Amino acid sequence: MELSEISLFVTRIKLLLKTPISIIFLVFQTDCYQGITGNIYDYGALTIDTDEYIPFKQYAGKYVLFVNVVFCLLRGPFSPLSFGSELNALQEDLKSQNLVILGFPCNQFGKQEPGQNSEVLPALKHVRPGGGFVPNFQLFEKGDVNGEKEQKVYTFLKNSCPPPSEVIGQPSRLFWEPMKVHDIRWNFEKFLVGPDGVPIMRWYHRAPVSLVKSDIIDYLQKHGSLNSTAEE
Repeated sequence: MELSEISLFVTRIKLLLKTPISIIFLVFQTDCYQGITGNIYDYGALTIDTDEYIPFKQYAGKYVLFVNVVFCLLRGPFSPLSFGSELNALQEDLKSQNLVILGFPCNQFGKQEPGQNSEVLPALKHVRPGGGFVPNFQLFEKGDVNGEKEQKVYTFLKNSCPPPSEVIGQPSRLFWEPMKVHDIRWNFEKFLVGPDGVPIMRWYHRAPVSLVKSDIIDYLQKHGSLNSTAEE
């Protein structure tokens, strides 16, 4: 076993030791299907602050991490505020690896993102978490990721990857119809897309961002794409 592989193994053990015992036995990550037809370059979205349409073909040649996000007033290691700051750190750590993070606010899970598009960034900066916080990754307009009005790029992503959990959740807290087996389970599910625009892997919403980072670095190492500046 090479030194880099030992380092990744040790990182995973440390993550497990910090993870609540109730979620250790969940499948955090699934590989996407082989032979996927199409790519993300057929789609695009409007930015949350300027209504600028960005075609995803703009990200050709990059690794892209899609995340459905919320930034409500919750606390704790799996809270939206925690994930928001950790996504900022992840973008900073892996920008040298040609990774970009794209965030998609959504109000379908517990109605946790009720604000208007124009309210999201000011609220982050001045209220939650405040202190001048600004996401360093691109946020797009609020929209659905499940159901009849789901964004088409999410239809493509979900159909490209098996769900990381068989359990969908409590229907009383989920706001879309019809419910399908490949649907996103909750806020902060993540999809990694390769430089060719094809989905690579998908993470359960409670997967720690540190584990997502470890999985991405592991993938880059195995495919000879890891720059020496990656932080582990």
